[in-house]
Amino acid sequence: MRLMVKAPAKINLTLDVLYKRPDGYHEVEMVMTTIDLADRLTIEPLDENKIVLDCSVCFLPLDERNHVYQAAMLLKQQFNIDKGVRIYIDKQIPIAAGLAGGSSDAAATIRGLNQLWNLGMNMQEMADLGSRIGSDVPFCVYGGTALAKGRGERIELLSSPPPCWVILAKPPIGVSTAEVYGALKAEQFKDTGKSKQMMEAIYRKDFLAVCESLSNHLESVTLERYPEVRLIKEKMARFGADGVLMSGSGPTVFALTDKESRANRIYNGLRGFCKDVFAVRVLGGNNW
Repeated sequence: MRLMVKAPAKINLTLDVLYKRPDGYHEVEMVMTTIDLADRLTIEPLDENKIVLDCSVCFLPLDERNHVYQAAMLLKQQFNIDKGVRIYIDKQIPIAAGLAGGSSDAAATIRGLNQLWNLGMNMQEMADLGSRIGSDVPFCVYGGTALAKGRGERIELLSSPPPCWVILAKPPIGVSTAEVYGALKAEQFKDTGKSKQMMEAIYRKDFLAVCESLSNHLESVTLERYPEVRLIKEKMARFGADGVLMSGSGPTVFALTDKESRANRIYNGLRGFCKDVFAVRVLGGNNW
């Protein structure tokens, strides 16, 4: 039996940091949605009791540092599985981009192995296991559009946002999520953010209100440290985007527009400046 599992990227429409918790993590509220940019995983059983990873890119670790490996090992240990598995990752989502590529791959692995090994887990059980790998994995298990609370593990599903184009641009730099959160000062997240406002805009299917509600408390830190990210954001606005925001801790910036001609203008304007540029549609539903 061979399974093909889709692992879509996500963008943060909001990322509101509420406060720093006693356990060292930050309490957050985030509205996230999936987009039509995805890795694809091929999962097949092995006779030998081991986990074998392969990937379309040569610079991704294929051992216990990889979220896919961690997810497979977690399920083997949790359910006492003495079978092996081979997983091939067709990597399309840029790495370390703020798009949850690794988390989505882990979520796809959990969903796929749940089917391959007949584990019988429901969505909540898969999400709970995924939270042990990373904060974005529970959302990626569900997919679609959701409000994520806590560290990101408490998921409240939402309706899909209004249809629109998403143009993404990632500069050739890496950003450490831990470092960005660590540099965040209390005064930078004193306001309550815009997650409630965003949910209302999505409920009304009001595209302009969605654009006006975009918010990311981490953006000020990353923009200050990485001028390349600020420059991309400025260019997107200048090319006519209806809304522009950095996703996650960066460095990827995305632009929203409901006009295809404008999407093409933004995409073409950025291609000469940035290698990783994508023009995709917002998915919003469970399209894996």
